[in-house]
Amino acid sequence: MKLDYTSIKEGSSLTLTDFSCAPSMRLLETKGLYKILWTKGKDTTIVVDGYRMPLIKNQVVFCTPLNVMELRKDSGMVALVFNREFYCIRDHDQEVSCNGFLFFGSSLPPVITLNEKDIKSFEALFYMFQEEFETRDHIQGEMLRALLKRMLIKATRLIKNEMPETKLPKPQFDTVRQYHILVEQHFREKHSVAEYAELLFKSPKTLSNLFKKSGDRSPLKIINERIILEAKRLLFYSDKTAEEIGYELGFKEAAHFSKFFKNQVGSPPATFKKDFKEAL
Repeated sequence: MKLDYTSIKEGSSLTLTDFSCAPSMRLLETKGLYKILWTKGKDTTIVVDGYRMPLIKNQVVFCTPLNVMELRKDSGMVALVFNREFYCIRDHDQEVSCNGFLFFGSSLPPVITLNEKDIKSFEALFYMFQEEFETRDHIQGEMLRALLKRMLIKATRLIKNEMPETKLPKPQFDTVRQYHILVEQHFREKHSVAEYAELLFKSPKTLSNLFKKSGDRSPLKIINERIILEAKRLLFYSDKTAEEIGYELGFKEAAHFSKFFKNQVGSPPATFKKDFKEAL
């Protein structure tokens, strides 16, 4: 199954697929696509950015255009795949508030587990998507966007329910979420908590206290994990040298990047890449 909506005028696209054909599998290699994947059929394992992610039946995972994904044709998954032109997560954050929760809030793609009630809701939504893909008229795109928005709102509510209970009032919680978003936008050039504190008009100490109360990782750890994720992705999927990767990630000296990488991972970049290839 591969149902497509495209608008040449907008350059937008949305696809509903179960990855049962070669064209749908090629979507995994296409750049610039968000992916919402539901393990509807059975337990499975996918590979994201070089790491295996075991998933049980009726879990939903959210991948950004930056995530490099691999899965089998017989994975039993169904997915919605769309580009920024169809629905911009950042520009529409006020509508669905999913940025920093479903997308760009963690170094790993977030996963939600559906209960029986949630499964019925998702099945109904996917049925409505299929029905709308068959209706070719001038408002088809807006109808599909409305359904996607509804799904994102539903999923955001579910992931919030699965998060540890926080003592933070909403304005402070939104600051924590905005910090995650800013790290995603600036991690290549801003490596210190103080730089993000300045963008948020807060002190570094205030941010540290907020994250401690929220039960999240420390602000510095979030920065470091995001840099390391990108470094590993480039080591795995590009031919760039460690020196080139270090410069791309904002390190002025190759030695500084190598030292940072070893402190975070336990081995220098070249050794880590060699060990990864040998493990394949």
